[in-house]
Amino acid sequence: MLNHDAILKECVFKATTSSGAGGQHVNKVATRVELYFNIENSIHLSLRQKIKLKNKLKLTKENVLVLSSQETRSQFKNKSLIIKKLFFVLTSALKVSKYRIPTKTPKSVKAKRLKNKKINSERKSNRQKPNLD
Repeated sequence: MLNHDAILKECVFKATTSSGAGGQHVNKVATRVELYFNIENSIHLSLRQKIKLKNKLKLTKENVLVLSSQETRSQFKNKSLIIKKLFFVLTSALKVSKYRIPTKTPKSVKAKRLKNKKINSERKSNRQKPNLD
């Protein structure tokens, strides 16, 4: 369905410094990886896929999908994580949901519910104090 290599060629990667704890290493090394994928300019997505992605994903005004990863201290690992995340997001957004056929409640189920309701009502009415009038 999706050509992974072709889509990766259209992606732009940017490395920045990570936030959070980590000492001096965090301030010197760009380990956070950001991925930019322009859906509008993609030649490997059909028009139908582009419309579906625009409706389901949160994009910028220029229809660019922005993902970032700073889970590890390695830029290479963060890049591989962000690539996995990209294809997971794209495939889940393009997945066709199954059409649900509505069904009727069977008469036997309705009758059973009413029977149980009547039995419960009688049980509760038998708990009340008798009327001695």
